[in-house]
Amino acid sequence: EACQVADRVGFPLLVRPSYVLGGRGMVIAYDAQYLEKYMAEAARITPDHPVYLDRFLEGAIESDVDALCDGEDVYIGGVLEHIEEAGVHSGDSACCIPPFTLSEAQVSQLRNITRRLAKRLGVVGLINIQFAIKDAVVYVIEANPRASRTVPFVSKATGVPLAKLAARIMAGEKIASFGLPDDERRQTHFCVKEAVMPFGRFPGADVILGPEMKSTGEVMGIANNFPSAYAKTQAAASMELPTGGTCFVSVCDRDKRAILPLARDLSRMGFKLLCTEGTCRALTAASIPCEVIGRIGSEEPNIGTKIMDGEIDLVINTPFGQETRGDGYQLRTMCVRQNLCYVTTLAGAQAFVSAIETLREQNLPVIALQVGRKVAFMADILDKTGVVVSNRQVSDRLWIIDIKVDALGADLMPGQFVHMLIPGMEGHILRRPFSVFYVSEDGS
Repeated sequence: EACQVADRVGFPLLVRPSYVLGGRGMVIAYDAQYLEKYMAEAARITPDHPVYLDRFLEGAIESDVDALCDGEDVYIGGVLEHIEEAGVHSGDSACCIPPFTLSEAQVSQLRNITRRLAKRLGVVGLINIQFAIKDAVVYVIEANPRASRTVPFVSKATGVPLAKLAARIMAGEKIASFGLPDDERRQTHFCVKEAVMPFGRFPGADVILGPEMKSTGEVMGIANNFPSAYAKTQAAASMELPTGGTCFVSVCDRDKRAILPLARDLSRMGFKLLCTEGTCRALTAASIPCEVIGRIGSEEPNIGTKIMDGEIDLVINTPFGQETRGDGYQLRTMCVRQNLCYVTTLAGAQAFVSAIETLREQNLPVIALQVGRKVAFMADILDKTGVVVSNRQVSDRLWIIDIKVDALGADLMPGQFVHMLIPGMEGHILRRPFSVFYVSEDGS
């Protein structure tokens, strides 16, 4: 029955159990042989549950939108663009806000679809919608009337506490009463979320990314441009990007044309390129200098011995389909064991190369979360006078100043930031935002 459906829908197929969490048990089947193997295993484990077969959009860009809805109005919290293409679980894919390759028209279309769906579904609170964009056509993957794992990241990136506001909406308040900043405002910084993988703690686990979620944490990077923000996330995730050395490149047939500009950039930056025979043939035809290296298990020296001897600084390996115990699996396992910088998707490789080029040209400045952020509810806070309750010096460089301000407004919340002007005092510290620690019931 599965093979008949596959003939009608066409490969590649996204194959999944009828009910999953975190993409558990989901795979991408590129041929009938692998589909039959999966179906036999699924029938053995859960014979009473159906298996869904969906057409997989190869090479599509995935996007997430988090929004608030009170049944009447919709507020777009953020539009995120995934670095990895559709097919990698959203929890494992890095993502960026604002989108770095989507056009204004595409972002506007995503916003409009989100508003229409949220109202039509009668959402009161948060909604998360996942999209796939292929050949300028927008597909809705799923719409979830709930909070998603991206909500904390979006809140940090924009300064709008989405979860808190959603709870207030569910309690009966309206979006119009919050005084939120325009949801179509242009952000001044790029914020990137990257997944943290546990492979180093699980020897033998394959590091290849797919529809089944494997990450156990997240990190965040902020910068004036996407490559710098992405480079910061790699450093935070203990994946130190090399700025030179030797790069091993081995990609599947479908990626050979797309890898050429990346390989040329690496060569221009001074990297020595070692490749498997097929990849080397493609690079040589494009006049990109490279050398052939044998696969793991072939006559030494091969790529396995080079990795174990510490002679490789970066690995780009894009497998075809769901490899298991082949040499590709052994290669990726060696990378984890040697704490080597590696990437298994073409989109990830593009991000790696752009980040490496940025690292070679400049240092990465530290940027505070509050920089460029328009704090919500400022209309309720302006032109208030406060009283200095205490002023004490803790160390040579640290002072704590307690200031009480009456009637700030009921919408002020701890954790928000305000700017203060103290008459007669000038100084760099007063140009920085101050954090609200406590707000009493009367708004003080």
